[in-house]
Amino acid sequence: MMLIFRQLFDPQSSTYTYLLGDTASREALLIDPVFEQVRRDAALIKELNLTLKWTLETHVHADHVTGAWLFKKRMGSGIALAAAGGAAGADELLKHGDTVAFGGRYLEVRATPGHTNGCLTYVLDDQSMAFTGDCLLIRGSGRTDFQQGSPASMYASVRTQIFTLPSGCLLYPAHDYRGLTVTSVEEERRFNPRLGGDIGEQDFTGYMNNLGLAHPRQIDVAVPANLKCGKPDVAEIGGGDPGWAHLTYTFSGIWEIQPQALEEAIAGLKIIDVREPNEFNGPIGRIAGSTLIPLGELAARAVEIDKERPVVCVCRSGARSAQAVVILQKAGFTDVANLAGGMLRWRAEGHAIVGGRG
Repeated sequence: MMLIFRQLFDPQSSTYTYLLGDTASREALLIDPVFEQVRRDAALIKELNLTLKWTLETHVHADHVTGAWLFKKRMGSGIALAAAGGAAGADELLKHGDTVAFGGRYLEVRATPGHTNGCLTYVLDDQSMAFTGDCLLIRGSGRTDFQQGSPASMYASVRTQIFTLPSGCLLYPAHDYRGLTVTSVEEERRFNPRLGGDIGEQDFTGYMNNLGLAHPRQIDVAVPANLKCGKPDVAEIGGGDPGWAHLTYTFSGIWEIQPQALEEAIAGLKIIDVREPNEFNGPIGRIAGSTLIPLGELAARAVEIDKERPVVCVCRSGARSAQAVVILQKAGFTDVANLAGGMLRWRAEGHAIVGGRG
């Protein structure tokens, strides 16, 4: 069965989030979601027509707050993480040897303590890929100097649970700070400077005990939040949708408004048409009350637009107006959206136009 797979990145914490989906059932799961990226990741899940069944944690993170609780609230997904992690609020507490199914596929759970007591590695059913969290990194490993860290435990975890996988198995870590994305069992067996080759446990322990790493910046916020699976102490923060119209957030990073929603909310909006003058006055027509500012002039003329009213950008097909949204966002506009499908869709769905030809 074919697998849908996406590797997503949070630049603030250098965290990788992994989306896996079963093509037949369209069921999916997310590994290590980040709170601030929930809107982005949810947009991708919807665009790929997937149903999110689970969010999985490789461990209780110290560098970011998980998006697990927010995904459960928004999409009804279950939360799963290690029983040994000590977190409250999970729907499933995992232990070594468990499996987590999504459609006809599943992940095998392997306990890989060392960074924390509750670290897990998730292995795909055919052992073609594994998600190692903060246990094994690309040419490195997670730190072992806080949160129940243990060099001896990590050494045993890597050697018995990860290096025993097939040599071609691809390994995906929870973080990378150099822009690297994937490695393999064979590569890490040979080239990992901390754990590869003939390096013994004593060598590894000496290496790890002398790293001299700084205290994680977000640990005092992240760990307490993650021990509650990311549930905030107050009402949902940082994730509310705009209230001025029914909008859809896209994976490309902009808000879209559908023609019917625009028609319903149009009285309180400012519509900026970014086509050329000959198009604005051409056969497709235009929306009543819209203001013409061609895309090439928009950055310079953004000061002409009232920031107190929500703005909808319009063009022929929705492509140029998507770029117009980006330009206005850079100019400081917060309530701005793109008309999905542009004037072609607006006209095709029978909404009122000014000018144009039948």
